Amino acid sequence: MMPVESVFPRLEALLPHVQKPIQYVGGELNSTVKDWDSCDVRWSLMYPDAYEVGLPNQGVMILYEVLNEREGVLAERTYSVWPDLEALMREHGVPQFTVDSHRPVRAFDVFGVSFSTELGYTNLLTALDLAGIPLAAAERTEEDPVVLAGGHAAFNPEPIADFIDAAVIGDGEQAVLEITDIVRAWKNEGRPDGRDGLLLRLARTGTVYVPRFYDVEYLPDGRIARVVPNTPGVPWRVSKHTVMDLDEWPYPKQPLVPLAETVHERMSVEIFRGCTRGCRFCQAGMITRPVRERSITGIGEMVDKGLKATGFEEVGLLSLSSADHSEIGDVAKGLADRYEADKIGLSLPSTRVDAFNIDLANELTRNGRRSGLTFAPEGGSERIRKVINKMVSEEDLIRTVATAYGNGWRQVKLYFMCGLPTETDEDVLQIADMATKVIAKGREVSRSNDIRCTVSIGGFVPKPHTPFQWAPQLSAEETDARLEKLRDKIRSDKRYGRSIGFRYHDGKPGIVEGLLSRGDRRIGAVIRAVYEDGGRFDGWREHFSYDRWMACAEAVLPAMGVDVDWYTTRERSYEEVLPWDHLDSGLDKDWLWEDWQDALDETEVEDCRWTPCFDCGVCPQFDTWPQLSESGKKLLPLSVKKPLTSGNEES
Repeated sequence: MMPVESVFPRLEALLPHVQKPIQYVGGELNSTVKDWDSCDVRWSLMYPDAYEVGLPNQGVMILYEVLNEREGVLAERTYSVWPDLEALMREHGVPQFTVDSHRPVRAFDVFGVSFSTELGYTNLLTALDLAGIPLAAAERTEEDPVVLAGGHAAFNPEPIADFIDAAVIGDGEQAVLEITDIVRAWKNEGRPDGRDGLLLRLARTGTVYVPRFYDVEYLPDGRIARVVPNTPGVPWRVSKHTVMDLDEWPYPKQPLVPLAETVHERMSVEIFRGCTRGCRFCQAGMITRPVRERSITGIGEMVDKGLKATGFEEVGLLSLSSADHSEIGDVAKGLADRYEADKIGLSLPSTRVDAFNIDLANELTRNGRRSGLTFAPEGGSERIRKVINKMVSEEDLIRTVATAYGNGWRQVKLYFMCGLPTETDEDVLQIADMATKVIAKGREVSRSNDIRCTVSIGGFVPKPHTPFQWAPQLSAEETDARLEKLRDKIRSDKRYGRSIGFRYHDGKPGIVEGLLSRGDRRIGAVIRAVYEDGGRFDGWREHFSYDRWMACAEAVLPAMGVDVDWYTTRERSYEEVLPWDHLDSGLDKDWLWEDWQDALDETEVEDCRWTPCFDCGVCPQFDTWPQLSESGKKLLPLSVKKPLTSGNEES
């Protein structure tokens, strides 16, 4: 094998001419550079966004460490380069590189890309092209790495099926090690049957999806007739990976410390995985079932090691609903006690209204600054919250914010969605009523007019593997009109309007996300057309172009008998074969359909952690069951401080 040299000497000359050159130089605290020749399986891991977003990503950071701990395995990181550097790299022939040792991405065995959002697809194509890897998977040779997709968006990889070689759905820790063993065996045996031989070995595991081994057949009206394997030994359905005991996977042990400013400047610990609250819009909650809690002692050990390894002054306790951890009160108090002298702050993601209590909030802010609180009612009216199964009443919210304002908080942020199934203008306008009641109650309990409430609204996008996967999406025009009415109602309120902040995204990015999230293989031609027309960083408002996406879709889709509305604003029927039906998240399709019908009937469903099983299908199918941390243990301080006694003090 030819020696793989660093491209840094060529890259370094370009860095004075770009913004934020520090993000491309590598060398972060806790990063790993291993000897190339001492390893026989080599991974390049990518989060397809800028360094400032990609470096803190827990998924990539965990896999980076898991792989590098393995003898003979090497993993390096790469991120999307900004357009200024991309232009210079093309001009000077510098390929897509890793930040750890600046080796060309094409030289690695596996190029793993983690997608948390579909809006990173054009960045994948940019990276492939810069790396010299053919965009079309069918055109690649043994000289090219296996392009592997993962992350939440990989639960429907069909829109990028033309560009990836394989996809893994579910948890990655064990999956990447299994794939590593398969790649190593194939290489040691002399690469039998070439690239297809390796891909076939991966596909036959039943847990790695290889699109080229499946054919999609269509009905005359554009719907899918079936997705069928075209190669012997390939399973009809591909199953997700589930890591059951999080304490056995205490990663990251040595979190990366960024050189440049990033979106999260903290050390983070995932305190549990999965959620069974049953919010019908939430793909993350559905696809990560069952709940698996990390033990209180496991959390304590991870925090201790992580802080010593990084020097961060804040710890983020991450999960989909962190206040739902069985021992969250003891976790928060134990960590606050342990790090009181060091002034280590604690933070949670947005807190459920019905999980908030003032004791927990006080522990979280005891050692850090008291910032605003964020709650997510999601729907403005009681009716729409029943539709989405967000079992929070207006009385719950008012009582919670009253407690917060009465205990010294001055700012609350409320997050809602617009365009939810069955939603009307009135449902959305009730968001303004809720915000005014929050301000009124805050002024009452605090006896101050210095009270703020920020209303933040995002557009609803139906996602695969949720009860809303059949739902029609609200058009961009209708979304914008509804939000304009809400804005006008808030602004016209002379008594409370000035105390209410209003932030929202227009409906256009949501339509593109909807096109990609529920798309099939035909959407790949749209993605490629957008990329070739200059589409990059579609998750960034300043780079996103709705007109470009719509023009490319209009140029490509009519020849296939479909259009953007067919994928977005059209309601699906029970009988329709969905593009992701052959990818098994464990959720029974009949159960999802019944929950969709419950949504239309405004019927709520309890959290199955505390009630009898609702037969969603996940636990019995994968022999996985909720794992709760109910140890009753407390987190004691790491060292005992002995006070000085009078008479023993030195004079």
